[in-house]
Amino acid sequence: MTGIWKPHYTVAAITERDGRFLLVEEHTEDGVRINQPAGHVESGESPVEAVVRETLEESAWQFVPQVLVGIYQWTVPDRGKTYLRFAYSGTVHGFEAERRLDKGILRTVWMTRDELQACRARHRSPLVLDCVDDYLAGKHFPCDMVRYYG
Repeated sequence: MTGIWKPHYTVAAITERDGRFLLVEEHTEDGVRINQPAGHVESGESPVEAVVRETLEESAWQFVPQVLVGIYQWTVPDRGKTYLRFAYSGTVHGFEAERRLDKGILRTVWMTRDELQACRARHRSPLVLDCVDDYLAGKHFPCDMVRYYG
């Protein structure tokens, strides 16, 4: 018999501007990695609220979610940690240049899909490129597809 499965419940923001996607460079236990603005959903918070908060904390951009791109389950090889990621696409506005970014975030970067592909070895997870590819393939679902009872 196995124990109770407890995935890490996370969100990520996919936003494109002029063919470039908003990403962050961050310190991880595996070195500096590239990821979407992303993070854990906190207690009492909907995934939409979490993605807005995480995007602001990690990039200093105010994010407006428009659609759910997908839900992704990934287990980190050799670590046994499983992540359940809800990726939303939307727009950003109101850049807060003076905002201090979350601990571990080095900077934000805007990259094309080809630039992102070229640095795949530096991605935080395989979900980074998969989320962009799903967005570009038109995989869009209503944000209210995920019902939150808070």
